[in-house]
Amino acid sequence: PPYKLVNNDYSLLDVTDLVFIDPVTTGYSRAVPGEKPEQYYNFDADIESVGEFIRLYTTRNRRWSSAKFLIGESYGTTRAAGLAGHLQDRHGMYLNGLMLISSILNFQTARFTTGNDLPFITFLPTYTATAWYHNQLAEDLQADLQKALTEAKAFAENEYSLALMKGSNLSDSERADIVAKLARYTGLSADYIEQTDLRVNIHRFVKQLLRHEHRTVGRLDSRFKGIDRDAAGSYHEYDPSLITIQGTYTGTFHDYVRRDLNYENDIPYEVLSNRVRPWNYNQKAHPDSFLDVGEILRDAMHKNPYLKIFVANGYYDLATPYYATEYTFSHLGLNPERQSNIEMSYYEAGHMMYVHLPSLIQLKEDLTRFVQQAASQEA
Repeated sequence: PPYKLVNNDYSLLDVTDLVFIDPVTTGYSRAVPGEKPEQYYNFDADIESVGEFIRLYTTRNRRWSSAKFLIGESYGTTRAAGLAGHLQDRHGMYLNGLMLISSILNFQTARFTTGNDLPFITFLPTYTATAWYHNQLAEDLQADLQKALTEAKAFAENEYSLALMKGSNLSDSERADIVAKLARYTGLSADYIEQTDLRVNIHRFVKQLLRHEHRTVGRLDSRFKGIDRDAAGSYHEYDPSLITIQGTYTGTFHDYVRRDLNYENDIPYEVLSNRVRPWNYNQKAHPDSFLDVGEILRDAMHKNPYLKIFVANGYYDLATPYYATEYTFSHLGLNPERQSNIEMSYYEAGHMMYVHLPSLIQLKEDLTRFVQQAASQEA
């Protein structure tokens, strides 16, 4: 610090207008006096309130006949998919496209809860990418990232999945083979793999991979390294990939809104705010299961043949791993005729791939093409 703004040569303003929405208790957004903000801290109420904002904005600005897209990142992708269905069914508003940056639609793929083995499978290729970046893999795997990821993915969807399915019925020889291969694809020791019962969760992985260097790796972007006070602990004390960029974005934003936009507001601008917690991830339609908007998206895509989906994935994203996203989209139950409406793109960066300049340049090109093509469809 101090940080300075530069011109954004990779904005989408040359191809589309941009409307930014801060849901209740994020950014400068607050519930009106007399309203309890807690009523909005759940999936269904969030969709309804943001959907109502979109309807009102579109109506008051006479943009019903304009091409319309939603773009979201992380939980914003959950919201975007939910809104695609809500806007269609509630308001008759059909979208041209969704741009999902670091997508999570099915939370079962990322919740390391007792009895849920799926995340151990879906995170594995990103463990491999992380170990590759930090030079912790065997020489043959270090030679080529894509080769290493292909091998890790094949192991994850075949031998590893079967081994976890077998549980305690796994034979000693089978277990030894799985331990050796997990060590190969994670960069962790066989002894450590054995101690975890073949199941390394994300919090342990980011602490363990570089423990011998007294370093941790980032969750949002595993290229980043952190230093904990306690190198012997089980979990990392902070996410270095978040801490490294948080001050930069927050400081320059506050300067921009006051100096350039002449906007004055003394309330805190809530960035990644814990004030919206506890957040209720339950859906009214499925109150006792993992939050999953995949069925909402499938339904919206079947009803609207012109709805295009762009998904941006970072290889080093340990918050919403790319293989978890692939799993989700291959399990939508989507009619084959709609499959071509989905486009996946990959970047050698993390959750916020745009902090990596080559990825930012590629993302700009990909999104520009996507918007132009999806907006020019003829019915």
